[in-house]
Amino acid sequence: MMTETGRVVAIEPDCLWVETIQRSTCNSCAAESGCGQGLIARWGGQTSRLRVIVDAGDKTDYRIDDEVCLAIHEGLVVSGSLFVYLVPLLLLMLGSGLGHGGWGTEIAATLGGVGGFIVGALLVRWRAWVTRFDARLQVVLKGKISSAVQAINLIEVKG
Repeated sequence: MMTETGRVVAIEPDCLWVETIQRSTCNSCAAESGCGQGLIARWGGQTSRLRVIVDAGDKTDYRIDDEVCLAIHEGLVVSGSLFVYLVPLLLLMLGSGLGHGGWGTEIAATLGGVGGFIVGALLVRWRAWVTRFDARLQVVLKGKISSAVQAINLIEVKG
C-alpha cells in the first residue's frame, strides 16, 4: 500500500476532508529544467483535498489540524491510471480509423479521432461518477500520526 500524510481541514457527518501536500522530486531529477511537472505543480498549487469516508464512531477521534496517515493500494493506482489514459487513446485511434476507412479523407479521420477521444473522455468521467462511493476504490484512513512521529519528521526535514 502507498501511504501519504495529510492534515484534517474539515469534518462532515460521513467523512473527513484531508489536505495533502504534493511532494515533487524535481530537484533530484536529471531532466529538471526540461520537464514540465514542476511548472505544472507551481501553476496548480501544491496541495490537494481528499474526501475520506469514515465511520461515525471513528470520526469523533479526529479534530481539525490533526495529522493523519492515508493509504491506497498500488494496484488501484495502476489500474485507474491505465483506464484514464488508455480508454480515450484507444477510442481516438478507433474513431480515426473508422473515419478514414468510412470516408477515406483526412478530415474524416481527424473528426473521427476527435469524436472518439471525446467519447473516451466521457466514458472515463461516467465511470468516475458511477464508482465515486465504491468503498473498494477509496483512500483508507490509517489513523492519526502521533506528536512524537511529527517531531521526528520535523527534525529530519530541518537536519
